[in-house]
Amino acid sequence: MITDTEIKLKGFRALATSLGNIGAERFIALIQREPFDYTKWQRDLWDNQSVEEISRKAMEVKKALAEQNFGADA
Repeated sequence: MITDTEIKLKGFRALATSLGNIGAERFIALIQREPFDYTKWQRDLWDNQSVEEISRKAMEVKKALAEQNFGADA
């Protein structure tokens, strides 16, 4: 099982990779300033999507990332 600390580290790394270090810190600051209902966000995130749709989209992203990484090594 992954620890809370590992989740925080991986999450920040993902943000930093996507937004850069400054963008990641700005994102965290924005989240901390605004009231945020995680449960509502999770409920609305996958609204009207079946498990099959979500799985298909996840597989498409995984495939695209694998192709992108493979292309970078060539």
